[in-house]
Amino acid sequence: MIQLARNLCNLTNLHSPFKPVTREIMTLEIGTSAPNFTLKTKTPDGLNDVTLSDHQGKSNVVLLFFPFAFTGVCMEEACSVRDDLKAYEALNAKVYGISVDSPFAQEAMATKENLNFSLLSDFNKSVSQDYGVLYEDFIGFHGVSKRSAFVVSKEGNIVFSWSSDDPKQLPDFNKIKEAL
Repeated sequence: MIQLARNLCNLTNLHSPFKPVTREIMTLEIGTSAPNFTLKTKTPDGLNDVTLSDHQGKSNVVLLFFPFAFTGVCMEEACSVRDDLKAYEALNAKVYGISVDSPFAQEAMATKENLNFSLLSDFNKSVSQDYGVLYEDFIGFHGVSKRSAFVVSKEGNIVFSWSSDDPKQLPDFNKIKEAL
């Protein structure tokens, strides 16, 4: 029995506590048109809609998909962007964080961490699906956003695209800024 357990352990990656299952949907490639969307954000004033195409012709947009609010790496990513938001603004970019969490959980996270950019709720998972960054199964949860980053130009095209199956891996923020 011990030998069988050792053999099973050799078949799995011991450094990863989970094995995410993903669908065979490709992450959007550079040069493609960014799928338009309207998602909810929650502020103390209430629920508001944010539509990607509202930025067309006005500003670049950085979309940062993350798995879950209030998790360590997600908080690290959000706080990093918060602390460097002026650099994105200087590059004429609007930054949005996107997860499948409810807008109410996102508001609590934004308030707790004093986030100075909007978090958008993809509660219905359609935007994560359209961008090709949706886990089919993530540690037992169905339909969770992968950690991913996209830069959408003022013209509405993808000019930077990155996604990781490892939720602990952060995007290269310098490369995101270079794309702006």
